[in-house]
Amino acid sequence: QVQLVESGGGLVQAGGSLRLSCVASGGTSSSVSVGWFRQAPGEEREFVAHIDWSGARTHYVDFVKGRFTISRDNAKNTVYLQMNSLKPDGTAVYYCAAPLFGLPGTGTYEYSYWGQGTQVTVSS
Repeated sequence: QVQLVESGGGLVQAGGSLRLSCVASGGTSSSVSVGWFRQAPGEEREFVAHIDWSGARTHYVDFVKGRFTISRDNAKNTVYLQMNSLKPDGTAVYYCAAPLFGLPGTGTYEYSYWGQGTQVTVSS
């Protein structure tokens, strides 16, 4: 069983930056891949980025490429999402998630463990 706790959300102006953190505990938390998703009001939860257990492989959804960076520090059991050049449509609750094993794709159904989410609000 893996527990995930996100932090780092807040209110930022368009063009600004935030860094989200996801701390994993339990099970083999330093050996799991981690994904970031977001859910805007009235919308479905959507994939943002993921990273494999070693940090060597990452994948981003097209609309964040060049602006967001996912990374991890396994010594701290923490995965980060650095978000730059934020836009108002980035306003959402951001969740980190982990699969049972392997490096999953972009579907929410491929992830078994979820954090409680952290709110990001981007003002125009």
